[in-house]
Amino acid sequence: MTARQIVAWVGQYPWHLTVLFIILPLVSGLIGLIHGRDRGGLSPWKYVYAVLVYAACIPGMLAAVLTGYILFFTRQNMLDVNLLVYIAPIISMAATLIAIGKNVSFEEVPGFDRVTGLMVLLGVTFVLMLGLERTRIWLFFGSSIFALIAIVAVLFALLKWAAHMLFRSKSEPRIKPRSFDLK
Repeated sequence: MTARQIVAWVGQYPWHLTVLFIILPLVSGLIGLIHGRDRGGLSPWKYVYAVLVYAACIPGMLAAVLTGYILFFTRQNMLDVNLLVYIAPIISMAATLIAIGKNVSFEEVPGFDRVTGLMVLLGVTFVLMLGLERTRIWLFFGSSIFALIAIVAVLFALLKWAAHMLFRSKSEPRIKPRSFDLK
């Protein structure tokens, strides 16, 4: 089964997709009302939030990759695609994360750092592939070598941080990304 056939098969169930992508943000908001203020990081609720994060982020990231691929690589017209497969998961993911962020700190949600690492890794990889595809960097680089080294260093640092967040063991401490204070 090809990716195109999977997308067509998933698109055959519009009511299921609509209900799923509406329920996730609604449940995230309702759970905040149930547990009350400043109690979202406690034991039963943080695991419910973790399930909601994964239920929203995995389809959202897949849809973002598919949407980016058809927009930038195949140059397919977005008017010809099923919006419930390509756009609704991204909107649902954003709405779910906003609703969860209002109720609990993301640091208290188990596994959120791994999802964040996966998002950064996918994003940086997509930007790298798009840059290689658009600029034909392997044939010619029109800027200075220092600009190329700086771009590669920043992308490598982001990839290293994202890979650490995604693949670290539970005993390893979290590494915070560097902040650039311009004081």
